[in-house]
Amino acid sequence: MSTVLSNGAGRRRKFNLQQFARMKAEGEPIVMVTAYDSTSAKLAEMSGVEVILVGDSVAMVCLGHQNTLPVTLEEMLHHAKAVSRGARTPFLIGDLPFLSYHGTPEDAVLAAGRFLKEAGMDAVKLEGGGERVPAIEAMVKSGIPVMGHLGLTPQKIHQLGGFKPQATTSEAARTLLQEAKRLEEAGIFSLVLESVPAEVAEVVTNALTIPTIGIGAGVNCDGQVLVWHDLLGLDEDFCPPFAKSYRQLGRVIVEGLQEYRAEVKERSFPAPAQTRNMAPTELLDFESRVKTC
Repeated sequence: MSTVLSNGAGRRRKFNLQQFARMKAEGEPIVMVTAYDSTSAKLAEMSGVEVILVGDSVAMVCLGHQNTLPVTLEEMLHHAKAVSRGARTPFLIGDLPFLSYHGTPEDAVLAAGRFLKEAGMDAVKLEGGGERVPAIEAMVKSGIPVMGHLGLTPQKIHQLGGFKPQATTSEAARTLLQEAKRLEEAGIFSLVLESVPAEVAEVVTNALTIPTIGIGAGVNCDGQVLVWHDLLGLDEDFCPPFAKSYRQLGRVIVEGLQEYRAEVKERSFPAPAQTRNMAPTELLDFESRVKTC
């Protein structure tokens, strides 16, 4: 069953928080994708995806950093504002960047609240387990929907020893399950599971009443998310092993740029179709005036 809803005028209705629970209950997968600007958000909306995440992965795929740690709250808000201007019907989630929610619960609420108040987001996402419960509870109490994130949590990349699979042992998997339950009790509405064994993700998914969103966590999560640049093959030199490039747009873009460069060099662009000329009478008058300059 499709979740792309329309009103009497044929326009889609806004995807809302209650539909996450409904889709889990009905076994309908939730489709989430990252976006970082107005154009990508508009295209994502046109495709019919239900959820857009303004991910802190923007640090790597757009800003050129080696990991997600350097991106600031102000930078995240800048990109979130652009996304909200481009998409109206998907559910929009802003990623809380490193250190924006690691202080007091009050500080976390203020940072998260800016995503809703200033950037037009519908919810926020944060990484971590039980240590984030006070912040989550304070946000939820303040009316801010929160998505959790367990498994490979990129903001702990140095602590984890790199971008590598998590919960691969029985004890680590048990801990992840316990943390997932703690986050659910704290009030999150959904949970991202990143780079964990499919069997672990399935157990966690079945143990929770809230939906799980997988990325590198197998097919049995309640939904899936991919990074825009990975999904569309914008970087031919890199694609995570758990991602799939459905198009190789990086190659198409380079070919287009090469064709543009060649036409400029040979002076075939701009052609008459891209050129504006003066009216003959105006041209004659202009030419006569040039002679007097």
